Amino acid sequence: MKKLKCDIVVVGGGPGGSMAAKYAALGGLDVIMIEKKAEIGSPLRCAEGVSKKWLSEIGVEPDPKWICADMAGATIRSPSGFTFQLDESKAGAEVGYVLERHKFDKALAEQAAVAGAKIMMRTGCTGVIKKDGKLIGIKARSMGEEIEIHAKCIVAADGFESQVARWAGIDTSLDAKDIDTCIQYRMANIDIDPKYCEFVIGSAAPGGYIWIFPKGERIANVGIGVQVAKCKHGSDPKYYLDKFIEKDKRLKNGQILEIVGGGVSTCPGLEESTADNLVLVGDAARIIDPITGGGIAHACRTGMYAGKVLTDCAKNGDFSKSALKPYEKMWRDRMEDKLYRNWMAKERFASLSDDVLDDLVKMMGESDIGEVNVHNLLKAIKEKYPEIVEGFEDLI
Repeated sequence: MKKLKCDIVVVGGGPGGSMAAKYAALGGLDVIMIEKKAEIGSPLRCAEGVSKKWLSEIGVEPDPKWICADMAGATIRSPSGFTFQLDESKAGAEVGYVLERHKFDKALAEQAAVAGAKIMMRTGCTGVIKKDGKLIGIKARSMGEEIEIHAKCIVAADGFESQVARWAGIDTSLDAKDIDTCIQYRMANIDIDPKYCEFVIGSAAPGGYIWIFPKGERIANVGIGVQVAKCKHGSDPKYYLDKFIEKDKRLKNGQILEIVGGGVSTCPGLEESTADNLVLVGDAARIIDPITGGGIAHACRTGMYAGKVLTDCAKNGDFSKSALKPYEKMWRDRMEDKLYRNWMAKERFASLSDDVLDDLVKMMGESDIGEVNVHNLLKAIKEKYPEIVEGFEDLI
């Protein structure tokens, strides 16, 4: 059996894995990043919408090669059709891009490669290797060949279905209320505003929402996420999405060009995202926005943090859980309160009737919120509906 050695092995070539590989390699470490698929970023499993402001935080310059559309704003639509539109004057940096996600992922992987990381495609992790109870590497199947990669530390960047964490002994199980199952169509011949993303809330998407993200004139990603515990038709999001499209005159004559689906976690992150010789980043650590299900920014941030902390650990030759503690502190200081607040908000919003959601959207349009973001929206909701935010007022 072929055996490889390196300082850091990264499992998964998505944004979190590429950022971890890049920053560890920039720190002078010998890095191998493996990706089970034949192409980074494909097949697509993402709505492709992101905000703008976090890109500079991770050292990535916007590139027209992977930006499909620069949005003027977003529209929130209530169950009865009331709307609250955010333009750049209200939303500022929250106004975002719709990506060509496969190109974005490849761009990050290219940066990792330029930094010195080795990338192995069609290489899937099949298990972890332990010696005297200590993680010392992974088992993998690379282009049909069984191999072992021995490393000082493993970065689990293998997404929502992360197996590396479970194999290593970390509990990543989820409650049904913290899982959204999703499906998305790439649709053509639809009559939408190409400059505004749209979010539809309420019973049309139990416990979640419907999104319409333009990809140009008369074409968009039209998708839905539904909370497994809230569904009356099994956990089939297709039922709800098809029903919505059939009733929406803008969409009902559209044609589907592509279908993608998958699951997303909507919990506030794991209690532990490190162990001896192991770091979890992005979706693998359940570090994802519980309200939106958005995880690209979180994956990039946590990957960057992991790469920087691993560089420091290498200086002392210590990759123990204690030595990796700065990683936990970095992401929790930056994101944990917001994730918990949004998780609590998600729980409350999922329990609201369509009538109350109608009132909330109308209230948003009548309120002087200023810069519109989740925090300021919750502040406005707190004034009129304090019972909705009861229990997490201190985070608002």
